[in-house]
Amino acid sequence: MSGRSAERVRGEVARLVGDDRVVADAERIARVSRDSWVIAVWRSLQASPPVRPACVVRPRSTAEIAALLAYASREGVAIVPFGAGSGVCGGIQPDAEAIVVDLGDMRALRTIDGHNLLATAESGLLGSEFEAALNDAGYSMGHFPQSIALSSVGGWVATRSAGQFSTKYGNIEQLFVAFEAVLPSGAVIRTRPVPRASTGPDLRHLFLGGEGTTGILTEVTFEIHPLPEATERQAVAFPTMGAGLEALRRIVRAGWRPAVLRLYDEVEAGRAFAGAAPANESLLLVLCEGSAALVAAERAAVEATCRETGGRLVGAAPVGSWLHHRNAVPGFEVFLKQGMIVDTIEVAAMWDKIDGLYADVLAAMRAVPGLIVASGHSSHTYSTGTNIYFTFAAKPAVPAEIEPLYFHIWNAAMEATLAAGGTISHHHGIGRVRREWLPRELGSGYEVLVAVQRALDPAGIMNPGALLRPR
Repeated sequence: MSGRSAERVRGEVARLVGDDRVVADAERIARVSRDSWVIAVWRSLQASPPVRPACVVRPRSTAEIAALLAYASREGVAIVPFGAGSGVCGGIQPDAEAIVVDLGDMRALRTIDGHNLLATAESGLLGSEFEAALNDAGYSMGHFPQSIALSSVGGWVATRSAGQFSTKYGNIEQLFVAFEAVLPSGAVIRTRPVPRASTGPDLRHLFLGGEGTTGILTEVTFEIHPLPEATERQAVAFPTMGAGLEALRRIVRAGWRPAVLRLYDEVEAGRAFAGAAPANESLLLVLCEGSAALVAAERAAVEATCRETGGRLVGAAPVGSWLHHRNAVPGFEVFLKQGMIVDTIEVAAMWDKIDGLYADVLAAMRAVPGLIVASGHSSHTYSTGTNIYFTFAAKPAVPAEIEPLYFHIWNAAMEATLAAGGTISHHHGIGRVRREWLPRELGSGYEVLVAVQRALDPAGIMNPGALLRPR
Protein backbone atom coordinates (compact mmCIF):
# COMPACT_ATOMS: atom_id res chain seq x y z
CA MET A 1 0.00 0.00 0.00
CA SER A 2 2.62 2.56 1.09
CA GLY A 3 5.67 1.60 -0.97
CA ARG A 4 7.84 2.22 2.08
CA SER A 5 10.66 -0.14 2.97
CA ALA A 6 10.34 -2.21 6.13
CA GLU A 7 13.39 -0.47 7.59
CA ARG A 8 11.85 2.94 7.04
CA VAL A 9 8.53 1.90 8.58
CA ARG A 10 10.29 0.52 11.65
CA GLY A 11 12.24 3.73 12.05
CA GLU A 12 9.16 5.91 11.77
CA VAL A 13 7.25 3.75 14.24
CA ALA A 14 10.17 3.82 16.70
CA ARG A 15 10.16 7.62 16.60
CA LEU A 16 6.43 7.62 17.36
CA VAL A 17 6.30 5.23 20.31
CA GLY A 18 9.88 4.46 21.27
CA ASP A 19 12.41 1.97 20.00
CA ASP A 20 11.68 -0.35 22.94
CA ARG A 21 8.14 -0.83 21.63
CA VAL A 22 9.31 -2.24 18.30
CA VAL A 23 9.63 -6.03 18.48
CA ALA A 24 12.93 -7.50 17.34
CA ASP A 25 12.50 -11.10 18.52
CA ALA A 26 12.09 -13.30 15.43
CA GLU A 27 9.99 -15.92 17.23
CA ARG A 28 7.53 -13.31 18.49
CA ILE A 29 7.31 -11.71 15.05
CA ALA A 30 6.51 -15.09 13.51
CA ARG A 31 3.83 -15.78 16.12
CA VAL A 32 1.96 -12.50 15.64
CA SER A 33 2.11 -12.82 11.85
CA ARG A 34 -0.73 -15.35 11.82
CA ASP A 35 -3.64 -16.60 13.89
CA SER A 36 -4.44 -20.25 14.69
CA TRP A 37 -6.20 -21.01 11.40
CA VAL A 38 -5.13 -24.50 10.37
CA ILE A 39 -4.10 -23.28 6.91
CA ALA A 40 -1.91 -20.60 8.46
CA VAL A 41 -0.35 -23.28 10.65
CA TRP A 42 0.17 -25.52 7.60
CA ARG A 43 1.83 -22.72 5.66
CA SER A 44 4.10 -21.89 8.61
CA LEU A 45 5.42 -25.47 8.49
CA GLN A 46 6.44 -25.26 4.84
CA ALA A 47 9.95 -24.66 3.56
CA SER A 48 8.94 -21.13 2.51
CA PRO A 49 7.04 -19.67 5.48
CA PRO A 50 4.75 -16.63 5.10
CA VAL A 51 6.33 -13.20 4.69
CA ARG A 52 7.06 -11.24 7.85
CA PRO A 53 5.44 -7.82 8.34
CA ALA A 54 7.42 -4.61 8.06
CA CYS A 55 7.08 -3.96 11.77
CA VAL A 56 5.60 -5.42 14.95
CA VAL A 57 4.90 -2.95 17.74
CA ARG A 58 3.68 -3.48 21.31
CA PRO A 59 2.04 -0.23 22.47
CA ARG A 60 1.47 0.53 26.14
CA SER A 61 -1.37 3.03 25.93
CA THR A 62 -4.31 4.29 23.95
CA ALA A 63 -2.29 7.41 23.12
CA GLU A 64 0.42 5.32 21.48
CA ILE A 65 -2.15 3.41 19.41
CA ALA A 66 -3.75 6.71 18.37
CA ALA A 67 -0.37 7.99 17.18
CA LEU A 68 0.25 4.77 15.23
CA LEU A 69 -3.12 4.84 13.47
CA ALA A 70 -2.89 8.54 12.64
CA TYR A 71 0.51 7.89 11.05
CA ALA A 72 -0.72 4.81 9.18
CA SER A 73 -3.78 6.60 7.78
CA ARG A 74 -1.69 9.54 6.68
CA GLU A 75 0.96 7.38 5.01
CA GLY A 76 -1.26 4.54 3.74
CA VAL A 77 0.39 1.80 5.82
CA ALA A 78 -1.68 -1.30 6.65
CA ILE A 79 -2.43 -1.98 10.32
CA VAL A 80 -3.14 -5.52 11.56
CA PRO A 81 -4.33 -5.69 15.20
CA PHE A 82 -3.24 -8.78 17.15
CA GLY A 83 -4.91 -9.79 20.42
CA ALA A 84 -3.79 -13.31 21.37
CA GLY A 85 -3.94 -15.09 18.01
CA SER A 86 -6.54 -17.73 18.88
CA GLY A 87 -8.73 -17.02 15.85
CA VAL A 88 -9.23 -19.95 13.48
CA CYS A 89 -10.47 -18.22 10.31
CA GLY A 90 -7.38 -16.52 8.89
CA GLY A 91 -8.07 -13.07 10.30
CA ILE A 92 -4.37 -12.22 10.63
CA GLN A 93 -2.26 -12.25 7.49
CA PRO A 94 -0.09 -9.13 7.23
CA ASP A 95 1.91 -8.42 4.10
CA ALA A 96 5.50 -7.25 3.95
CA GLU A 97 4.53 -3.56 4.29
CA ALA A 98 2.14 -3.92 7.23
CA ILE A 99 2.44 -2.96 10.88
CA VAL A 100 1.18 -5.56 13.35
CA VAL A 101 -0.10 -3.90 16.53
CA ASP A 102 0.42 -6.51 19.26
CA LEU A 103 -1.77 -5.68 22.27
CA GLY A 104 0.04 -8.08 24.60
CA ASP A 105 1.32 -5.26 26.84
CA MET A 106 -2.15 -3.75 27.34
CA ARG A 107 -3.66 -6.23 29.79
CA ALA A 108 -4.51 -4.29 32.91
CA LEU A 109 -7.68 -5.05 34.86
CA ARG A 110 -9.11 -1.59 35.51
CA THR A 111 -12.07 -2.13 37.83
CA ILE A 112 -14.45 -4.70 39.27
CA ASP A 113 -17.69 -2.98 40.23
CA GLY A 114 -19.72 -5.44 42.28
CA HIS A 115 -22.51 -2.98 42.97
CA ASN A 116 -23.31 -2.38 39.29
CA LEU A 117 -22.01 -5.80 38.18
CA LEU A 118 -19.46 -4.45 35.73
CA ALA A 119 -15.77 -5.09 35.08
CA THR A 120 -13.40 -3.11 32.86
CA ALA A 121 -10.10 -4.27 31.38
CA GLU A 122 -7.60 -3.35 28.71
CA SER A 123 -8.29 -5.29 25.55
CA GLY A 124 -5.10 -7.40 25.58
CA LEU A 125 -5.93 -9.14 28.88
CA LEU A 126 -6.27 -12.91 28.46
CA GLY A 127 -9.72 -14.30 29.15
CA SER A 128 -8.46 -16.78 31.76
CA GLU A 129 -6.66 -14.01 33.66
CA PHE A 130 -9.80 -11.87 33.59
CA GLU A 131 -12.03 -14.70 34.83
CA ALA A 132 -9.57 -15.69 37.58
CA ALA A 133 -9.52 -12.13 38.92
CA LEU A 134 -13.32 -12.02 38.90
CA ASN A 135 -13.52 -15.37 40.71
CA ASP A 136 -11.15 -14.11 43.43
CA ALA A 137 -13.56 -11.21 43.99
CA GLY A 138 -16.62 -13.51 44.08
CA TYR A 139 -17.81 -12.98 40.51
CA SER A 140 -17.75 -14.52 37.04
CA MET A 141 -18.37 -13.15 33.59
CA GLY A 142 -20.07 -16.42 32.63
CA HIS A 143 -18.25 -16.31 29.29
CA PHE A 144 -16.22 -19.44 28.62
CA PRO A 145 -15.03 -19.89 25.04
CA GLN A 146 -12.92 -23.02 24.63
CA SER A 147 -9.97 -20.71 23.90
CA ILE A 148 -10.40 -18.76 27.17
CA ALA A 149 -6.72 -19.21 28.09
CA LEU A 150 -5.58 -18.36 24.55
CA SER A 151 -7.83 -15.43 23.66
CA SER A 152 -8.00 -11.78 24.69
CA VAL A 153 -11.04 -9.93 25.99
CA GLY A 154 -10.82 -7.49 23.08
CA GLY A 155 -10.63 -10.40 20.65
CA TRP A 156 -13.88 -11.75 22.09
CA VAL A 157 -15.63 -8.59 20.90
CA ALA A 158 -13.83 -8.41 17.55
CA THR A 159 -14.96 -11.91 16.55
CA ARG A 160 -18.41 -12.02 18.23
CA SER A 161 -17.36 -14.76 20.61
CA ALA A 162 -19.72 -17.28 22.18
CA GLY A 163 -19.03 -18.99 25.51
CA GLN A 164 -19.88 -22.51 26.63
CA PHE A 165 -22.39 -21.19 29.23
CA SER A 166 -24.15 -18.94 26.72
CA THR A 167 -27.66 -20.34 27.13
CA LYS A 168 -27.83 -18.73 30.58
CA TYR A 169 -25.51 -15.73 30.33
CA GLY A 170 -25.68 -14.82 26.66
CA ASN A 171 -22.95 -14.35 24.09
CA ILE A 172 -20.49 -11.49 23.94
CA GLU A 173 -23.02 -9.08 22.42
CA GLN A 174 -25.21 -9.41 25.52
CA LEU A 175 -22.27 -9.01 27.92
CA PHE A 176 -20.46 -6.13 26.17
CA VAL A 177 -21.51 -2.88 27.84
CA ALA A 178 -19.05 -0.11 26.92
CA PHE A 179 -15.68 0.46 25.31
CA GLU A 180 -12.80 2.69 24.38
CA ALA A 181 -11.35 2.38 20.88
CA VAL A 182 -9.09 4.15 18.41
CA LEU A 183 -10.56 4.81 14.98
CA PRO A 184 -8.42 4.46 11.83
CA SER A 185 -7.89 8.22 11.79
CA GLY A 186 -6.29 8.10 15.23
CA ALA A 187 -9.34 9.63 16.93
CA VAL A 188 -10.34 8.06 20.25
CA ILE A 189 -13.96 7.09 20.90
CA ARG A 190 -15.31 6.20 24.34
CA THR A 191 -18.80 5.14 25.44
CA ARG A 192 -20.31 5.12 28.94
CA PRO A 193 -21.80 2.13 30.75
CA VAL A 194 -25.58 2.45 31.07
CA PRO A 195 -28.22 -0.28 31.51
CA ARG A 196 -29.85 0.64 28.20
CA ALA A 197 -30.08 3.71 25.98
CA SER A 198 -32.29 4.93 23.14
CA THR A 199 -29.71 7.23 21.61
CA GLY A 200 -29.50 6.22 17.98
CA PRO A 201 -27.68 3.26 16.43
CA ASP A 202 -25.61 1.31 18.93
CA LEU A 203 -21.92 2.17 18.44
CA ARG A 204 -20.85 -1.08 20.08
CA HIS A 205 -21.83 -2.83 16.87
CA LEU A 206 -19.09 -1.03 14.95
CA PHE A 207 -16.65 -3.26 16.83
CA LEU A 208 -18.68 -6.38 17.55
CA GLY A 209 -17.52 -8.72 14.80
CA GLY A 210 -15.42 -5.99 13.18
CA GLU A 211 -12.32 -8.22 13.12
CA GLY A 212 -10.01 -5.22 13.34
CA THR A 213 -11.40 -3.50 10.23
CA THR A 214 -13.06 -0.58 12.01
CA GLY A 215 -10.36 0.37 14.52
CA ILE A 216 -8.63 -1.01 17.59
CA LEU A 217 -10.40 -1.67 20.87
CA THR A 218 -8.26 -0.53 23.79
CA GLU A 219 -10.61 -1.02 26.75
CA VAL A 220 -13.77 -3.08 27.27
CA THR A 221 -16.44 -3.13 29.97
CA PHE A 222 -18.47 -6.30 30.50
CA GLU A 223 -21.43 -7.35 32.60
CA ILE A 224 -20.47 -9.80 35.36
CA HIS A 225 -22.40 -12.09 37.74
CA PRO A 226 -22.05 -13.27 41.33
CA LEU A 227 -20.65 -16.78 41.58
CA PRO A 228 -23.55 -19.28 41.58
CA GLU A 229 -24.91 -20.67 44.83
CA ALA A 230 -25.63 -24.12 43.42
CA THR A 231 -24.73 -26.27 40.41
CA GLU A 232 -26.32 -29.50 39.17
CA ARG A 233 -25.39 -31.78 36.26
CA GLN A 234 -27.13 -34.42 34.19
CA ALA A 235 -26.49 -36.26 30.93
CA VAL A 236 -29.27 -37.63 28.74
CA ALA A 237 -29.03 -40.21 25.95
CA PHE A 238 -31.30 -39.88 22.90
CA PRO A 239 -31.96 -42.45 20.18
CA THR A 240 -31.32 -39.86 17.45
CA MET A 241 -29.84 -36.39 17.01
CA GLY A 242 -33.26 -35.19 15.88
CA ALA A 243 -34.88 -36.28 19.16
CA GLY A 244 -32.22 -34.40 21.09
CA LEU A 245 -32.72 -31.26 19.02
CA GLU A 246 -36.44 -31.40 19.72
CA ALA A 247 -35.69 -31.61 23.45
CA LEU A 248 -33.51 -28.49 23.19
CA ARG A 249 -36.29 -26.63 21.41
CA ARG A 250 -38.87 -27.51 24.05
CA ILE A 251 -36.55 -26.68 26.97
CA VAL A 252 -35.84 -23.12 25.84
CA ARG A 253 -39.37 -22.62 24.51
CA ALA A 254 -40.63 -23.19 28.05
CA GLY A 255 -38.28 -20.47 29.34
CA TRP A 256 -35.64 -22.63 30.99
CA ARG A 257 -32.05 -21.51 30.55
CA PRO A 258 -29.51 -24.05 31.79
CA ALA A 259 -26.00 -22.67 31.60
CA VAL A 260 -24.93 -25.61 29.42
CA LEU A 261 -26.93 -27.51 26.82
CA ARG A 262 -24.57 -29.51 24.59
CA LEU A 263 -25.97 -32.19 22.31
CA TYR A 264 -23.50 -34.56 20.59
CA ASP A 265 -24.42 -36.74 17.65
CA GLU A 266 -23.74 -40.47 17.84
CA VAL A 267 -20.28 -40.13 16.24
CA GLU A 268 -19.04 -37.51 18.69
CA ALA A 269 -20.77 -39.09 21.68
CA GLY A 270 -19.07 -42.40 20.90
CA ARG A 271 -15.70 -40.71 20.50
CA ALA A 272 -15.79 -38.41 23.53
CA PHE A 273 -18.00 -40.31 25.98
CA ALA A 274 -17.45 -44.00 25.26
CA GLY A 275 -19.34 -46.08 27.80
CA ALA A 276 -21.65 -43.26 28.88
CA ALA A 277 -24.35 -44.31 26.43
CA PRO A 278 -24.88 -47.27 24.10
CA ALA A 279 -23.48 -47.02 20.60
CA ASN A 280 -25.46 -45.09 17.99
CA GLU A 281 -27.08 -42.73 20.50
CA SER A 282 -26.72 -38.99 20.87
CA LEU A 283 -25.80 -37.48 24.22
CA LEU A 284 -27.01 -34.24 25.82
CA LEU A 285 -25.01 -32.57 28.60
CA VAL A 286 -26.96 -30.33 30.97
CA LEU A 287 -25.51 -28.02 33.61
CA CYS A 288 -27.75 -25.79 35.70
CA GLU A 289 -26.38 -23.12 38.02
CA GLY A 290 -27.69 -20.22 40.10
CA SER A 291 -29.79 -20.06 43.26
CA ALA A 292 -30.51 -23.45 44.81
CA ALA A 293 -34.27 -23.17 44.32
CA LEU A 294 -33.97 -22.17 40.68
CA VAL A 295 -31.45 -24.90 39.91
CA ALA A 296 -33.62 -27.61 41.46
CA ALA A 297 -36.71 -26.48 39.53
CA GLU A 298 -34.80 -26.10 36.29
CA ARG A 299 -33.18 -29.52 36.49
CA ALA A 300 -36.52 -31.21 37.20
CA ALA A 301 -38.18 -29.44 34.27
CA VAL A 302 -35.34 -30.21 31.87
CA GLU A 303 -35.28 -33.89 32.84
CA ALA A 304 -39.04 -34.16 32.39
CA THR A 305 -38.84 -32.59 28.93
CA CYS A 306 -36.04 -34.93 27.92
CA ARG A 307 -38.07 -37.97 28.97
CA GLU A 308 -41.03 -36.69 26.94
CA THR A 309 -38.88 -36.59 23.82
CA GLY A 310 -37.39 -40.06 24.22
CA GLY A 311 -34.39 -39.24 26.40
CA ARG A 312 -32.91 -41.49 29.08
CA LEU A 313 -31.02 -40.09 32.08
CA VAL A 314 -27.47 -41.47 32.36
CA GLY A 315 -26.08 -39.47 35.30
CA ALA A 316 -23.66 -36.62 35.91
CA ALA A 317 -20.37 -38.34 35.05
CA PRO A 318 -20.24 -37.30 31.35
CA VAL A 319 -20.75 -33.66 32.32
CA GLY A 320 -17.91 -33.88 34.82
CA SER A 321 -15.67 -35.42 32.18
CA TRP A 322 -16.50 -32.64 29.73
CA LEU A 323 -15.84 -29.94 32.34
CA HIS A 324 -12.42 -31.46 33.01
CA HIS A 325 -11.40 -31.62 29.34
CA ARG A 326 -13.45 -28.81 27.77
CA ASN A 327 -10.62 -26.34 27.18
CA ALA A 328 -8.11 -28.83 25.80
CA VAL A 329 -7.49 -27.44 22.32
CA PRO A 330 -5.68 -29.99 20.12
CA GLY A 331 -2.71 -28.76 18.14
CA PHE A 332 -3.12 -28.89 14.37
CA GLU A 333 0.57 -29.62 13.87
CA VAL A 334 0.25 -33.22 15.07
CA PHE A 335 -2.27 -34.04 12.35
CA LEU A 336 -0.57 -31.96 9.64
CA LYS A 337 2.72 -33.77 10.14
CA GLN A 338 0.84 -37.03 9.47
CA GLY A 339 -0.53 -35.66 6.21
CA MET A 340 -4.02 -35.08 7.71
CA ILE A 341 -6.02 -31.92 8.19
CA VAL A 342 -8.61 -31.38 10.95
CA ASP A 343 -10.90 -28.38 11.42
CA THR A 344 -14.26 -27.20 12.72
CA ILE A 345 -17.10 -25.33 11.01
CA GLU A 346 -19.80 -23.77 13.23
CA VAL A 347 -23.06 -22.66 11.64
CA ALA A 348 -26.62 -22.10 12.88
CA ALA A 349 -30.25 -22.13 11.75
CA MET A 350 -33.80 -21.63 12.96
CA TRP A 351 -35.67 -24.59 14.45
CA ASP A 352 -37.61 -25.35 11.29
CA LYS A 353 -34.37 -25.66 9.31
CA ILE A 354 -31.89 -27.19 11.75
CA ASP A 355 -32.61 -30.88 11.07
CA GLY A 356 -32.20 -30.37 7.34
CA LEU A 357 -29.05 -28.31 7.80
CA TYR A 358 -27.44 -30.93 10.04
CA ALA A 359 -28.15 -33.73 7.57
CA ASP A 360 -27.33 -31.79 4.41
CA VAL A 361 -24.02 -30.35 5.60
CA LEU A 362 -22.80 -33.73 6.80
CA ALA A 363 -23.83 -35.32 3.50
CA ALA A 364 -22.07 -32.62 1.49
CA MET A 365 -18.85 -32.95 3.47
CA ARG A 366 -18.90 -36.76 3.39
CA ALA A 367 -19.23 -36.68 -0.41
CA VAL A 368 -15.78 -35.08 -0.75
CA PRO A 369 -13.10 -37.67 -1.64
CA GLY A 370 -10.45 -37.73 1.04
CA LEU A 371 -12.77 -37.03 3.96
CA ILE A 372 -12.19 -39.50 6.81
CA VAL A 373 -14.90 -38.46 9.28
CA ALA A 374 -17.39 -35.64 9.86
CA SER A 375 -19.62 -35.16 12.90
CA GLY A 376 -21.49 -32.46 14.75
CA HIS A 377 -22.83 -31.17 18.04
CA SER A 378 -25.06 -28.33 19.19
CA SER A 379 -23.44 -26.06 21.77
CA HIS A 380 -25.47 -22.82 21.79
CA THR A 381 -29.27 -22.84 21.91
CA TYR A 382 -31.84 -20.05 21.66
CA SER A 383 -35.62 -19.80 21.67
CA THR A 384 -35.48 -19.32 17.89
CA GLY A 385 -32.92 -21.99 16.91
CA THR A 386 -29.54 -23.52 17.63
CA ASN A 387 -26.07 -23.98 16.20
CA ILE A 388 -24.27 -27.02 14.87
CA TYR A 389 -20.52 -27.24 15.39
CA PHE A 390 -19.13 -29.61 12.77
CA THR A 391 -15.75 -31.31 13.08
CA PHE A 392 -13.99 -33.04 10.20
CA ALA A 393 -10.77 -34.90 9.47
CA ALA A 394 -9.43 -35.53 5.98
CA LYS A 395 -6.34 -36.92 4.28
CA PRO A 396 -5.36 -36.32 0.65
CA ALA A 397 -3.44 -38.79 -1.46
CA VAL A 398 -0.33 -36.61 -1.14
CA PRO A 399 0.43 -33.82 1.38
CA ALA A 400 0.71 -31.22 -1.38
CA GLU A 401 -3.06 -31.56 -1.88
CA ILE A 402 -3.95 -30.63 1.70
CA GLU A 403 -5.05 -27.09 0.85
CA PRO A 404 -7.22 -28.01 -2.18
CA LEU A 405 -8.90 -30.77 -0.16
CA TYR A 406 -9.47 -28.46 2.79
CA PHE A 407 -11.12 -25.76 0.68
CA HIS A 408 -13.19 -28.37 -1.16
CA ILE A 409 -14.67 -29.50 2.18
CA TRP A 410 -15.26 -25.93 3.32
CA ASN A 411 -16.94 -25.09 0.03
CA ALA A 412 -19.25 -28.09 0.40
CA ALA A 413 -20.18 -27.08 3.96
CA MET A 414 -20.78 -23.39 3.14
CA GLU A 415 -22.88 -24.12 0.06
CA ALA A 416 -24.98 -26.68 1.95
CA THR A 417 -25.45 -24.26 4.85
CA LEU A 418 -26.68 -21.45 2.62
CA ALA A 419 -28.94 -23.82 0.70
CA ALA A 420 -30.46 -25.03 3.98
CA GLY A 421 -31.19 -21.48 5.13
CA GLY A 422 -28.51 -21.27 7.82
CA THR A 423 -25.88 -18.69 8.70
CA ILE A 424 -22.32 -19.42 7.58
CA SER A 425 -20.79 -18.50 10.97
CA HIS A 426 -22.05 -18.74 14.52
CA HIS A 427 -19.10 -17.62 16.65
CA HIS A 428 -15.72 -17.93 14.95
CA GLY A 429 -16.18 -15.00 12.60
CA ILE A 430 -15.29 -14.59 8.93
CA GLY A 431 -11.56 -13.90 8.54
CA ARG A 432 -10.48 -15.12 5.13
CA VAL A 433 -11.88 -18.65 5.11
CA ARG A 434 -15.51 -17.48 4.90
CA ARG A 435 -14.99 -14.13 3.21
CA GLU A 436 -16.21 -15.09 -0.26
CA TRP A 437 -19.57 -16.29 1.08
CA LEU A 438 -20.29 -13.17 3.13
CA PRO A 439 -21.93 -11.20 0.27
CA ARG A 440 -24.43 -14.04 -0.25
CA GLU A 441 -25.05 -14.28 3.49
CA LEU A 442 -25.79 -10.56 3.85
CA GLY A 443 -27.39 -9.91 0.47
CA SER A 444 -27.92 -6.18 -0.14
CA GLY A 445 -26.68 -5.54 3.38
CA TYR A 446 -23.14 -6.38 2.29
CA GLU A 447 -22.74 -3.07 0.46
CA VAL A 448 -24.00 -1.24 3.55
CA LEU A 449 -21.28 -2.94 5.59
CA VAL A 450 -18.69 -1.98 2.97
CA ALA A 451 -19.90 1.64 3.03
CA VAL A 452 -19.65 1.81 6.83
CA GLN A 453 -16.14 0.37 6.79
CA ARG A 454 -15.02 2.80 4.07
CA ALA A 455 -16.50 5.77 5.92
CA LEU A 456 -14.49 4.86 9.03
CA ASP A 457 -11.36 3.85 7.11
CA PRO A 458 -11.16 5.78 3.83
CA ALA A 459 -7.46 4.95 3.44
CA GLY A 460 -8.21 1.22 3.71
CA ILE A 461 -5.50 0.54 6.30
CA MET A 462 -7.34 -1.62 8.83
CA ASN A 463 -6.66 -5.35 8.53
CA PRO A 464 -7.09 -5.41 4.74
CA GLY A 465 -8.30 -8.74 3.37
CA ALA A 466 -10.07 -9.87 6.54
CA LEU A 467 -13.88 -9.96 6.78
CA LEU A 468 -14.49 -8.01 3.54
CA ARG A 469 -13.18 -8.62 0.06
CA PRO A 470 -10.08 -6.53 -0.74
CA ARG A 471 -10.89 -3.16 -2.26
